[in-house]
Amino acid sequence: MRRPLPPAVLAAALLLGALGASPAALASAAETTATPAAAGAPAALSDSWRGPLSTRGRYIVDADGNRFKLKSANWHGAQGSWSGSGDINDPASHHDGEKADEMPLGLDRAPVSRILDGFHELGINSIRLPFSNEMLHDQRPVSDASVAANPELRGKTPLQVFDAVIAATTAEGFAVVLNNHTNTSRFCCGLDGNERWNTSQSTAQWEDDWIGLARRYKDNKRVVGADLYNEVRRTVTDDANWNWGDGHDWWAASQHLGDRLLTEANPDLLVVVEGINWQGVPADGLPHGRPTLEPVRTLSHTLVASNKLVYAAHFYGYTGPNHTGATGMGETHDPRYQELSRDDLFATLKRQAFYVTETGSHFTAPLWISEFGIGSDETNPQARAWFGNLVDYLVSNDTDFAYWPLVGWTGHGSWSILNFDAAGRRSGILDGADWRAANWNRLVNAPQKSGPVAVSDMWDMLNLDHADAVQSARTRALGDWDQGARKGNCPDGQRLIGLSHRDGRGLCTDAGAPGLAQPVPVSTVVRDERYVQQGDWAGGYTKFQCGPDQFMTGYSLRGQTVSAVQCARAGRTLGTNGRTVWFDRGDGRPAGGPGGEFASGNYKGQCATDEYAAGIAFTGAWAKGKTPDALLCRKL
Repeated sequence: MRRPLPPAVLAAALLLGALGASPAALASAAETTATPAAAGAPAALSDSWRGPLSTRGRYIVDADGNRFKLKSANWHGAQGSWSGSGDINDPASHHDGEKADEMPLGLDRAPVSRILDGFHELGINSIRLPFSNEMLHDQRPVSDASVAANPELRGKTPLQVFDAVIAATTAEGFAVVLNNHTNTSRFCCGLDGNERWNTSQSTAQWEDDWIGLARRYKDNKRVVGADLYNEVRRTVTDDANWNWGDGHDWWAASQHLGDRLLTEANPDLLVVVEGINWQGVPADGLPHGRPTLEPVRTLSHTLVASNKLVYAAHFYGYTGPNHTGATGMGETHDPRYQELSRDDLFATLKRQAFYVTETGSHFTAPLWISEFGIGSDETNPQARAWFGNLVDYLVSNDTDFAYWPLVGWTGHGSWSILNFDAAGRRSGILDGADWRAANWNRLVNAPQKSGPVAVSDMWDMLNLDHADAVQSARTRALGDWDQGARKGNCPDGQRLIGLSHRDGRGLCTDAGAPGLAQPVPVSTVVRDERYVQQGDWAGGYTKFQCGPDQFMTGYSLRGQTVSAVQCARAGRTLGTNGRTVWFDRGDGRPAGGPGGEFASGNYKGQCATDEYAAGIAFTGAWAKGKTPDALLCRKL
């Protein structure tokens, strides 16, 4: 038996909201007003886990180190429902005729407590909660009609309603992941002014909105994640890109905001990053496609807290790896996902997204399929088979998921799984014949890894292509350690283990020596050969080497030229037996390339996992350019 939300919980939260209380106070009121579970009854969802969440390898874990699988659904509406044409006040001008008024859908039809009852019955433990940037700034009170079933919300702004919904939802034990779905309050997706995070607003405004929202819910440990932007895609004229270094660079934008959220707003949040949803012109004969997470294989994110990254992807049967999902204009002859054979579908899913859960790589992270869905009125055998096949793949891979959408209006859209009519009567996947029910029940009740998750080796990469990659919080606190140079620093707790010959890519790990640095960190910047010991390990080359019992954690470049290395003191005596690993004319890596491809197209040098990097060698000889040529690798 679960614990239903007592009416006093919502009432207390809404009363505090009316008095202008903060979101943290709303959440606290909801928590403290909840009735304890009956003696001998199974623990309620609110008692079954403790925030904040973090990651260990491919798994999300709670504050106690136990697996927390995101079994989620999308409670949409606050991102906007207007189609973009017609009278915005006419429900017919809104997607599926469902007018959300910048609020989670259904508040006009059922009390929040009753909606949450349905969430419990569905078997989910978390909610992806979309919002628009426009909603955050809308100071107009919501209409009485739009909150008819929740009169306590009358006179609130959409953001205040958002606060109250989050307070009630998290009090019931659900984890909430905030999702920036759109710039403007319109239904996604297409050529709608919401294609990128900065299509209808500046990147600075996008970041500021996120910083404010993360701080707003900082004290509510069940607001667990920030899904940075939904389905980044092409505008009419421009593509988003992955590491071009311009204003449309989604890798750089998500990397920068992720670090800001963790260092300036809320260090407890998971940072959820989707890939690029579409590039190119959807016309036969022209390049186009859905990159999804494929670029991550060679360029992943390294956050300043590297146990906070989650990757996400969306899959719908009517779209495809090179198909927009359109019918008519914008339709190509590329196959849709639902037209692929089962084996081809599984291979495509792995290539586009599921590979990120492979262990032992810089890209290893939990994967959240944060949108997928299908209509209850779907009769196409291919589409139905696709849904069953996707569920099979989610189950067999024990993958975190979020169905789209969760709540709808009876008689309107057919995709939602929990519907309410104008009188508040519920229907949907729980209440009668719905062909999706068997697959849904199989998904939410599937066997899964649970309990404690062992701490795994960390692998991260550094990218100095266009900017610094100082991913150590301790080093950031010390200031600029090599002014004018591009700098790369491993996250705290890791050591540098690999470098590229050109372009400044690096590989970091704690494999073989977690917690190697001494408790009170001491770092040294080396710009000369003062610490070179035990003979000339790279004859004729300049060598920047760490001192005794120090290991490399960072490096800097000026253009392609080595400028300096940064070394940290170990908390124990380090080995001095070593070898020179050359990578100026080919790769010098251990067998199997542990850590993955971190500098595609470049020669790379890498120490073994039982070694540490103690120095770099380079030369200014003709045509060499003082680029990194060799590493001194010593046994730990």
